[in-house]
Amino acid sequence: MGAEMTVKPMPKGHVAMLDLSARELRDRMASGALDAADLVQACLDRIAALEPQVQAWAWLDGDHATRQAQALDAARRAGRPTGPLHGLPVALKDVIDTAKIPTQNGTPLDEGRVPEKDAALVERLRAAGAIVIGKTVTAELAFMHPGKTRNPHDATRTPGGSSSGSAAAVAAGMVPLAVGTQTGGSVIRPAAFCGTVGFKPSFGAIPRTGVLSQSPSLDTIGVFARTVEDAALLAEALYGHDAGDRATALSPPPRLHSTAMSKPPVRPTLAFLRPPGWEQADADTHAGFEELVEALGEQCFEAALPGAFDEAAEIRERINLAEMAKSFYAYEKRGREALSEEMRTALDRGKTIPARDYIAALDWSDVLYAGLDEIFERCDAILAPAALGPAPEGHASTGDSIFNGLWTLCGTPAVTVPILQSETGLPMGAQLIGRRGDDARLLRTARWLEGLLSEEIAQ
Repeated sequence: MGAEMTVKPMPKGHVAMLDLSARELRDRMASGALDAADLVQACLDRIAALEPQVQAWAWLDGDHATRQAQALDAARRAGRPTGPLHGLPVALKDVIDTAKIPTQNGTPLDEGRVPEKDAALVERLRAAGAIVIGKTVTAELAFMHPGKTRNPHDATRTPGGSSSGSAAAVAAGMVPLAVGTQTGGSVIRPAAFCGTVGFKPSFGAIPRTGVLSQSPSLDTIGVFARTVEDAALLAEALYGHDAGDRATALSPPPRLHSTAMSKPPVRPTLAFLRPPGWEQADADTHAGFEELVEALGEQCFEAALPGAFDEAAEIRERINLAEMAKSFYAYEKRGREALSEEMRTALDRGKTIPARDYIAALDWSDVLYAGLDEIFERCDAILAPAALGPAPEGHASTGDSIFNGLWTLCGTPAVTVPILQSETGLPMGAQLIGRRGDDARLLRTARWLEGLLSEEIAQ
């Protein structure tokens, strides 16, 4: 048989506390049973042991992280209220601005760049009591040219991209939580390759103010965690309107964590799709999803996407390249020779896209999304592969985003649940997709799937 369903254990730390979930750690620190400074030190010890192999970090200052933890411990002892992320170390993809901390966007053209102001999401992290432990490696300008990070499960394979460092840091047990971005498949795919939960919210759910802008019509903030619950805990603290990002809406943020932790009112039903590119998928993917669908039984039915989705990859790329040519014009003007060949080629292609084709492409997001109505009326979430297969060998590429880009284009929430593995034991992810704005329900369904298969495998 090819791939098998499994709950693949994340690499364990040598300190017992690192085996706990982020929510368990948060609760222990809030009660005084654990100091944030001790947790930070455990993370730093784990990083020191594994960073030579994994290379997940673009910037790390242990003393700075420890001082943040000590301040939070002192505030708790003084009786001050603790936040929903109290004492939790969070890694940030190095395209997210951090005040007085380098943010170099994966390019030598930004070497030494130190922002004066935190990104909006960083302000929210700090307000929630989180500790910014460091900045993680990104592909060049969050595009395709890989960074130095290696896959924690097999250093000869890619960790994915462009949020490679964030996914690898969580997978290696260096930190409980991390933040990344997705314009094509940069959260969902590395989560699948590294064996973590990766959650890409609905477009516009988390503000991008202070985050590198590559393609404003597609760029989405996402999170990494070891469990669906932890992903919901982190994401909830980041949701909400920000005046600096017109994609965000002035509406109350959803109760992601409590909803994700609640029991579904009825047993969820999933619609399994073979998306465009299915024939390119590995035998492990075909075998794994055959087994998964069979295990779900009556809770899963097979559906087909409308034919218009065959053009989704081309349309998303057209938007991405056209907007990137504009967004990165200053980089090209300042030092084209310092950009990778992949980046130069992409910028050149973006400059050749006619305005009429770009503007027409923008209309396709709503057109394609409307084509999902009939499917969503019959299910709680769509089930599809998160990647073509396990992480490919080599480091020249971050992998193919064919199974991710169409959902980014549609603006739907998506989550990777690491419940499959290849025949050789490498992690693979199942991807769940929900309706726009139905992020909490999607996370509840993902947690149900996570728990359902854990129970079946334990029996």
